[in-house]
Amino acid sequence: MPNASMKKKVRCVRNMKKKVLLMGKSGSGKTSMRSIIFANYIARDTRRLGTTIDVEHSHVRFLGNLVLNLWDCGGQDTFMENYFTSQRDNIFRNVEVLIYVFDVESRELEKDMHYYQSCLEAILQNSPEAKIFCLVHKMDLVQEDQRDLIFKEREEDLRRLSRPLECSCFRTSIWDETLYKAWSSIVYQLIPNVQQLEMNLRNFAEIIEADEVLLFERATFLVISHYQCKEQRDAHRFEKISNIIKQFKLSCSKLAASFQSMEVRNSNFAAFIDIFTSNTYVMVVMSDPSIRPPAQGWYCPIELCPPTSISNQEKAPSACPLANLVEAFSKPSNIN
Repeated sequence: MPNASMKKKVRCVRNMKKKVLLMGKSGSGKTSMRSIIFANYIARDTRRLGTTIDVEHSHVRFLGNLVLNLWDCGGQDTFMENYFTSQRDNIFRNVEVLIYVFDVESRELEKDMHYYQSCLEAILQNSPEAKIFCLVHKMDLVQEDQRDLIFKEREEDLRRLSRPLECSCFRTSIWDETLYKAWSSIVYQLIPNVQQLEMNLRNFAEIIEADEVLLFERATFLVISHYQCKEQRDAHRFEKISNIIKQFKLSCSKLAASFQSMEVRNSNFAAFIDIFTSNTYVMVVMSDPSIRPPAQGWYCPIELCPPTSISNQEKAPSACPLANLVEAFSKPSNIN
């Protein structure tokens, strides 16, 4: 019979919980971005959200058995002071990721930086291996010709203040695709065996001779992996696609319809978006616009994904064997 330690290990493999701190001054936009990414809000609906009181806990299931234990920390001065004193150990222990949000138009920048440094000191003491992300938020409020300069200056200041820790900085706004770029990068750092996942995706792309393949998490539509063998002009296409498809999915749900797949084609390419596994969508881009998707759809066998990041529940009798995918794209007779 399995002993207690074996049972504990099995539970850890089945549900890998990652603690994520979301911090920043009150009104910086933390809860709005969380609601857009994880709760299917659209940007204009976030105006209805109230102020976060103390800490709001939420558990977000991601890729089946990866659970994001998200701590959305209210940013009022009283709460912030408590985080660094009476709640210090509870807040900053066992943190995998710290996301600190700065309002780019804040009139209390010096206080913002002070609180950020206090967070870093607590992280260094309690969770020295945590990854640090700084989001310079509400960039839509800055004149377009000033955005690059302002962000670069803020990024340099934050990197300097973060030493000896390293931080990754992103400019964000709830009104465009920058929010998806930032959160895709954050979640990417939390996915176990991501190199194995990328290798499997590359093998898949080469077998079907695709120009590019993107893998999205099904609920959030964040990009979790991609492979390209042909240069593309738009460096921001991933987050743009995430934003567009997420908005389209929400529009479908308001009409009591469900989004499953999409085809886009012109004289230069064909692109297919479809369910890949029970927790992911795939986008396949091919240069031949006459090509058609396999009749069975793109549903993929579990073996293409790393076992520790995708749960065994994804196995399904209707899963399309890889051989069928190869056959569908290699025999002209199978293309209508």
